[in-house]
Amino acid sequence: MSAAGLLSFLKSKESLIFNGLVALLTIGGQQLFSFFAFSCPCQVAKNLYYGLAFIGVPALILLIVGYVFNDHTWRLLTGPSHTSAPLESSQRSRLMKSKLMCFVFCNITGRALVAPITWLAVTLLNGSYYVCALSEFASVEQYDAFRNVSRAERREILTTFPCPQFTRPNFTRAREGVLLDLRYQSQVSGWLLIAIVAVTVFLSLCLARSLSPLSFLHLRYWTSYVNNEQTLFEQTADQHSRLYATQHIQKFFGFTPGSKDVKAIRIPSRWDWQTVSGLDLLTVIDDDHCHYSLLHAWADEDPPEGKHVAIEEEPPLDTPAPS
Repeated sequence: MSAAGLLSFLKSKESLIFNGLVALLTIGGQQLFSFFAFSCPCQVAKNLYYGLAFIGVPALILLIVGYVFNDHTWRLLTGPSHTSAPLESSQRSRLMKSKLMCFVFCNITGRALVAPITWLAVTLLNGSYYVCALSEFASVEQYDAFRNVSRAERREILTTFPCPQFTRPNFTRAREGVLLDLRYQSQVSGWLLIAIVAVTVFLSLCLARSLSPLSFLHLRYWTSYVNNEQTLFEQTADQHSRLYATQHIQKFFGFTPGSKDVKAIRIPSRWDWQTVSGLDLLTVIDDDHCHYSLLHAWADEDPPEGKHVAIEEEPPLDTPAPS
């Protein structure tokens, strides 16, 4: 396969590769997190909160991060809520728009769920967090060592099982059996989670493809078009914003970087410097225009030309310096 063919193949599988990288990074982070940060307290009630916190809180954070770092999230939130076009006012158009928004939201959620589900699955397969959280609730009626132990004392003993240094010698055998049972529950739950997610993703893809109005090749073409359009849009927007900013900088300083044969420069006044100094925030001027920065606002105010200083031509490099 040629390099161009390989790049084309990788680009067509961009979403799959991205999700795979996110999953691998999550697995690596979970292993490091478990090794360096996790230490079960082995105390009544604290085990449950500590274990569930390590299972649920990172997953929640990863879910939020998945939403935040997806550009489609902000496009969905900041997109136009209404339009004056007659077509958009029709019930059929509003229904189509609602379906499209639901589809985009489901796509965003699907990507955002990759990292937290990976975290939950790897955490359950590891078993350490689950053992810590539910050790005090384990069933131990089948062990002779617990027959003459009160319920309160039983919970205290069970909470020490994740920490072998705190376990009494006469409960060593019971501890091994309880830990094996809890790891069994955790790992089975992890595999069930993976199976449920895999089946759900497969069925969702089948449903989406079957309901899509586009054929397989047409869908690939549309995906390619959207990717190319986004790439070209970003390149053009970068060049457009550079040219637009150049006009404002030219007005403020009298020249721009890279200018040749600069004959004069503009000396900004104290008022000019005070006007453009500060935090650049987007300022809405009217329904159609905004100021993107303080310099932009200064340039649009059409200030006076100010003071200009002529620039003498620099002497050649080989001209000897005056003695």
